[in-house]
Amino acid sequence: MLAAGPSVATPDPGDALTQGTVSTEQAAEARSAIQSGEIPGVDEIVHSRNIEHLANIPKDALKGTNSDLAFQGKYAFAGNYDGFRIFDISNPKTPKTVAQVLCPGSQNDISVSGNLVFLSTDSSRSDNSCASTSQPASVKESWEGVKIFDISDITNPKYVAAVETACGSHTNTILPKGKNVYVYVSSYSPNAAFPDCQPPHDGISVIKVPRKAPEKAALVGFPVLFPGEGPDGGGNPGGPTNPGVSKTTGCHDITVLPGKDLAAGACMGDGILFDIEDPEHPRVIDQVQDNVNFAFWHSATFNQKANKVVFTDELGGGGSATCNAVVGPNRGADGIYDIVGKGDKRKLVFRSYFKIPRHQADTENCVAHNGSLIPVKGKDLMVQAWYQGGVSVWDFTDSSNPKEIGYFERGPLSATTIATGGSWSAYYYNGYIYSNDIAKGFDVLKLSDRRTDPAKRIRMDELNVQTQPDYFDFDD
Repeated sequence: MLAAGPSVATPDPGDALTQGTVSTEQAAEARSAIQSGEIPGVDEIVHSRNIEHLANIPKDALKGTNSDLAFQGKYAFAGNYDGFRIFDISNPKTPKTVAQVLCPGSQNDISVSGNLVFLSTDSSRSDNSCASTSQPASVKESWEGVKIFDISDITNPKYVAAVETACGSHTNTILPKGKNVYVYVSSYSPNAAFPDCQPPHDGISVIKVPRKAPEKAALVGFPVLFPGEGPDGGGNPGGPTNPGVSKTTGCHDITVLPGKDLAAGACMGDGILFDIEDPEHPRVIDQVQDNVNFAFWHSATFNQKANKVVFTDELGGGGSATCNAVVGPNRGADGIYDIVGKGDKRKLVFRSYFKIPRHQADTENCVAHNGSLIPVKGKDLMVQAWYQGGVSVWDFTDSSNPKEIGYFERGPLSATTIATGGSWSAYYYNGYIYSNDIAKGFDVLKLSDRRTDPAKRIRMDELNVQTQPDYFDFDD
């Protein structure tokens, strides 16, 4: 294992997701569902006929929660709350570890561009080193933000820079622009007791990174996306005005479409569409809310023609069982929106919800999470992670009638407790699906289906899912 910092650095269990409890009745129902065959057994793998499980690489030196994925050439970059791991995926059946970098700090959301890796730190740390320890956010000297690594030598990443950002960096989205890389930093939940995370926090941090001098990376602005009166700006007020809905105090995740100078933001209680022609000064075009079925706007995905956005609702924060009959099909789901109109008059218009059709046990955390397009011309196809709901492949070509066309999942981690696990991110890259399972490690899936097979011809040199490529140059 490579320690990008002093050798005394150790994984920090304080940054890990926690294990919850269920009632005796819920545990009994889970065991009964397993025995009757309604759901797979503990750790049992099931999948549709069009999906094959090629490989699983368990966790190794990094024992924390597995998080997001990025890709470059023959390499996959896998975030983990204790750092990140690089895999050689030139043979998808036998991925091989190239490097493991120990650098604790949730979530370690990861992006890659050229020779640079960007890592988000969204837990308050004693300093910006990879040997840091947990420290209260109420301490002024505490640090959160974005770390930058040089991967010129892929086997030996070097930590080269760090930029502190207000309220940390829950996620990062890169926007390459010539000699520079802009980083949009999403973070939220300010508190008057936190010196570096003060309300109102109604925007995003923007970092500018010179490719040839990443050590000069610096914060260049904090554009306000939700202007308004009062201490919290103009975002969703949440409860009690909108019961069960998160108050908007920043964004959770942003997806940019550089070829269209367009971005979509999933911002807690709001979904937004904005113009990024001037990367340092994004302009909001439209803002929508769903105060009936969306609790927490989590992520966004454009279709290839840039006339639709899929927003996800992370009901329960990713730690709850929401894929069941009680919650129903419209909550903890995807919301499909058409983009109607042109220019600054474009509007997000709701069409339908999509949720996996298989009920999960009450011991399984399950909700809509990270996914990517499967590039097939003329179709809107997506692969998506659902935590312990597994991996779903679905079609939203008809915005009003989405349908699942394939799946992969494991049975619950436990039939008696709600142990957090499952697929955090599931992305399509160069002919295969790659999934980073929180507990079980790195999975490789092969999808064979006439509806998706044309995507195998599309080859990418680099893929950061939140920086969506122009797979077909937006041809009609």
